[in-house]
Amino acid sequence: MHFTEIIKLAWSNLRANLMRTILTMVIIALGITALVGILTSIDGIIYSMGKNFSSLGANTFSIDRKNEMMKRRRRGVREQESPAVTFDQAMEFKERFGEKALVSMSYFALSNATVKYGNEETTPTIRVRGIDENYFKTSALELSEGRNFSSQDLEFGLDKVILGADFVKTLFGGNEKSAIGKFVSINDKRFQVVGILKSKGASINAGADKQALIPLNSARAKYARQDSDFDLVVASPKASLEDALMSEATGEMRVIRSLKPYQENDFEINRSDGLITFLRDNTAKLRAATVAIGLLTLLGAAIGLMNIMLVSVTERTREIGIAKALGATRKNIMHQFLIEAILICQIGGVAGVVIGIPVGNIVTLLMGGDFLIPWAWIILGLVVCTIVGILSGLYPATRAASLDPVASLRFE
Repeated sequence: MHFTEIIKLAWSNLRANLMRTILTMVIIALGITALVGILTSIDGIIYSMGKNFSSLGANTFSIDRKNEMMKRRRRGVREQESPAVTFDQAMEFKERFGEKALVSMSYFALSNATVKYGNEETTPTIRVRGIDENYFKTSALELSEGRNFSSQDLEFGLDKVILGADFVKTLFGGNEKSAIGKFVSINDKRFQVVGILKSKGASINAGADKQALIPLNSARAKYARQDSDFDLVVASPKASLEDALMSEATGEMRVIRSLKPYQENDFEINRSDGLITFLRDNTAKLRAATVAIGLLTLLGAAIGLMNIMLVSVTERTREIGIAKALGATRKNIMHQFLIEAILICQIGGVAGVVIGIPVGNIVTLLMGGDFLIPWAWIILGLVVCTIVGILSGLYPATRAASLDPVASLRFE
């Protein structure tokens, strides 16, 4: 019996028990949909985050106060929080390091501000940040309308503001051009709008749509306190220099913050892509869990498929006897039942992949990612389906092939 004939015969047997075949395929398709869909969404979100972080500057790193509590237990002294990076320290670092790399300095002034224009106002959740002349060069932010702060705005701390995209919808009816030049109130302080930020949509930087940027000196004058913390971001001119610049920056900050040789750093230096690297490393566990869930679903489908194949062997005992009487070998019978099991799994697997890709990409697009085709997970799904088909059909196929032809012909 030729292999093509075995496939045709297996296909005709599947069509003869169509409802049973479809139900088994649906169970397998659901398992593959879960497997491919979740893995696709994970990859899409990670890829999207990678793009967003790369737009911050492929070779940037930030310098911030240490978030953890500094442990100082000597002579019963209580634990103290890591001291803030003061304006003078940040300015000194910028002056010292400015010749080696581009340094931007900013200050997170408010986190619960309300912005008003005429009778319209925002919710009291607006973030206000003071920025310098280099901030846009080291961030992922771009202007869609208007201009950046001029040197005069920055030097004299003039009351100018650049608004996020959401303000245009809330305060100006969606008209960006009409917003330029208008005066808005931020917690009862008046600022003139000079620019509108390009929308970040649902991406990782979506918070930029709800923030207001003002000149750094204006933020200092209006909102700074004695313990205010200033942020530094350094952009390396070349990727190959980043590690060396991070080491130099550490040394400079230790000197500026008057740390003794035996004292630990009371500040942190983080790469712009540090979070995405962390997420990529940790999503390996999430991927493994997803694969495990998908395999458990497929295990149930495999058990069901094996049961169906065993029932099929019993129902077709006489048919097997006739085939053997006409010259079919054990190998032919075994191949026929194995191919039936594999066909069921492969059709279910293809259906699962076809459903899983759009499901995964819908989640990705809702999270601000891009559409992608997960070739690795498609191949994984189809390979897993083949393995499930072989394992599910192996015992029924062996049982069918071992039937005695004489006894099979007598079977009623």
